[in-house]
Amino acid sequence: MAYENTDDGIAGPAPGGTGTGPGIGTEPGVSDSLRTFGAFVQALREHAGLTREEFAGQVGFSKHTVASIEQGRRMPDRDFVDRAEPVLGNTGALRRAAPHLSRQAGLASWFRQWARLETQAVTLWTYECRVIPGLLQTERCARAVTVSVPPVKDEEKVAEQVAARLERHHLFDRRPPIAFSFIIEQALIERGTGGPEVMREMLDSILERSAQFNVELQIMPRHQPDHAGFDGPLMLLESQDNRWFGYAEGQRGGMLIADPKEVSITLQRYAKLRSQALTSEDSRSLLKQLRGAP
Repeated sequence: MAYENTDDGIAGPAPGGTGTGPGIGTEPGVSDSLRTFGAFVQALREHAGLTREEFAGQVGFSKHTVASIEQGRRMPDRDFVDRAEPVLGNTGALRRAAPHLSRQAGLASWFRQWARLETQAVTLWTYECRVIPGLLQTERCARAVTVSVPPVKDEEKVAEQVAARLERHHLFDRRPPIAFSFIIEQALIERGTGGPEVMREMLDSILERSAQFNVELQIMPRHQPDHAGFDGPLMLLESQDNRWFGYAEGQRGGMLIADPKEVSITLQRYAKLRSQALTSEDSRSLLKQLRGAP
């Protein structure tokens, strides 16, 4: 089984993962489909005589989000497609095109299937013992993580991978909201990735995220002899049809877990990790302590 080294699959060329899910390690890295879809949305909007701001108001998304989709920089979620269809003529073209979209370059090929599932998730859980989860990383932290891991990358590749990681942050603002749970090892905070200034900014961001109504954050303390996460990081999500999937990664590949028995084991492990980690309140207190004075 092949694995990769970051929780959100930001990596260089894929070696061809051997995960259980179809399509792992086989998708194209260029987002021509996103640019084409965006151009199509823009053409339909202009044909309907709507400005970008007017269209944004009718579909319930920000003007910035609409611009990002039209420019091929953002993956449209199901809500956007469902709301845009009647506004743009109800032809069904957007619904037919949406399943064929692939995310932008910067996401490792073995992660893209999971990334598509994320956009439609109702629940998303993450346990991480190697690096601050990509969904919680600031731009400077994401950059520090990206440049730290060989092979050496040029500035264009670094910027591409950081942008792809930050793009996933729009999941926090999705409506209907996703129920997030994060369990992070205390050592990841204390490692100081990027230096003191970057980590102070990182802690401020994590504290802000953990205050959202749909985000639960727990810290796994350094001293925890009975630990359900010895086999490494894991992710779980619940789809809109209430089906659960798991995901695991290692150095150079990832594995989508769809078999119900394996998913059940992953759920059991996450449940035990939750019981072993600090409470949300105690976790926030520890983060504030680690951050130090303002």
